[in-house]
Amino acid sequence: MRNRKYTYKSSITPLAYLALLLTFAVVIHTMEAMLPLPMPVPGIKIGLANIITLLTLTLFGLRSALFVAVMRSFIGSLFAGGLFSFGFWLSISAALASCIAMYLFLPLRDKGHISLISISIIGSLVHNIMQLFIASLIISNLGLLKGYYPISLLLSIPTGLITGLATSQLEGVTKRMIYQAGQTGHSS
Repeated sequence: MRNRKYTYKSSITPLAYLALLLTFAVVIHTMEAMLPLPMPVPGIKIGLANIITLLTLTLFGLRSALFVAVMRSFIGSLFAGGLFSFGFWLSISAALASCIAMYLFLPLRDKGHISLISISIIGSLVHNIMQLFIASLIISNLGLLKGYYPISLLLSIPTGLITGLATSQLEGVTKRMIYQAGQTGHSS
């Protein structure tokens, strides 16, 4: 069922799935922004909303995943009260960069060379590096990048592992649900 192509009677069905995925991503993004975790690097989060981005990427492709990543950053920042703030720019730039990085490694997964967890860790690494880079540019201090780079990379591994494990579990369940919904929809 890994490379199954989903067929729909109308374009409304994939849109409904994307709307649900976006809703989940916004809720997770907003909740995580409101729950500060004690991390050694300011602004570092587990990145639970990235579960939904990676899930969208595996189910619907890059365009849909970019849509979810961008819209969750916009809507989540709007709900959390930080639209166009420093954190917003870090969030949206890192979400886009990590989404593209994960997409570039998906063919290796399809060939069985790496796992979804590996892709998630790569996404986490790129996400953290991009946030540091953008923060360094915004405050005009490239020393920030050099100072926080090692700890950021180190924290990327467990956060990517957590999101990768969750996505691996959700991917199979979600694919089965979509397949079953498609089968039910075609029987009428």
